[in-house]
Amino acid sequence: MARRAQTGAPKSPPKARGKLAAKPKGTPAQRESALETRDLTPRDFPVLAELFGDNGGCANCWCMWWRLEEGERLQELPKGDTRARQKRLVESGRSQGVLAFKDGKPVGWAAWARRTELGRLQRSPTLGCDDAEQVHSVPCFFIKAGHRGQGVATALLAHALRTLKREGARIVESYPVETARKLSNSEAFTGTVPFFEKAGFVTLRTGKPGRQRARKTL
Repeated sequence: MARRAQTGAPKSPPKARGKLAAKPKGTPAQRESALETRDLTPRDFPVLAELFGDNGGCANCWCMWWRLEEGERLQELPKGDTRARQKRLVESGRSQGVLAFKDGKPVGWAAWARRTELGRLQRSPTLGCDDAEQVHSVPCFFIKAGHRGQGVATALLAHALRTLKREGARIVESYPVETARKLSNSEAFTGTVPFFEKAGFVTLRTGKPGRQRARKTL
């Protein structure tokens, strides 16, 4: 006796098991523009100058604020002074840090140094420590306008920590700001408490609002 032909729509093929792929984040343009980071070299002052622009990053700082001598004020220094100082540091290999690039253009910077090289930090009454000779500091960041809030600072910090560990650093400090109000970019150049705690830093609170001290052991 012949079988009756099946009626209705054919069954769908079984679905493959496994997790669904996560949707890519960001706009198509952001996804196509991969972020790259690399250590600063003595030949990179023109790159740093391109990133900082005519304003020297912010208020003609040129990432020299932590290196100012006792009694010096940034706004009172002759025009071009901080630029010339940073240029000498970079070309002599004494300025250390990491640059971030998108599409070959510099978009971010983070500095690091031995804590004892940063005179302003060493003189701070609230950020002092007893083991400064053993500490490396990541004291400041600069992210180019139009690229903030896109993970550039996170990539810079991760790169800095990798390099410092490779070079034998054991204790790394940062000086993040803790405040309930929204900060301007110039106020947050040292980073914020949540940003560093997310990267594994432990905040050593000063007992006062504003800039704190945070540490991470590598």
